[in-house]
Amino acid sequence: QVQLVESGGGLVQAGGSLRLSCAASGRTFSYSALGWFRQLPRKEREFVAAISGSGDSTDHADFVKGRFTISRDNGKNTVYLQMNSLKPEDTAVYYCAARRVVVTSADPTDYAYWGQGTHVTVSS
Repeated sequence: QVQLVESGGGLVQAGGSLRLSCAASGRTFSYSALGWFRQLPRKEREFVAAISGSGDSTDHADFVKGRFTISRDNGKNTVYLQMNSLKPEDTAVYYCAARRVVVTSADPTDYAYWGQGTHVTVSS
């Protein structure tokens, strides 16, 4: 079992930055690939970024490339999402998720564990 707790969401103006954190417990952290997803109102959950167990492989959705960066600190059991140049359309609930394997995936159904989400609101 893995417990995931996100933090760092909030209200920011367009063009600003936020860093989301997700603290994990309950399983050897480096055995799990981790991902960030987001869900807009009345929309399906969508892939944002993922990182492999070791951290040497990452994947980012096209709409965040050059703006968002995923990273992890296995010593702290924490994964981060640095979000720069935020846009109003980035407003969503952001979720952290963990797989049972080390390789990344953009498919939310491949993730076994989910956090409760953190709200990000970008004002224009």
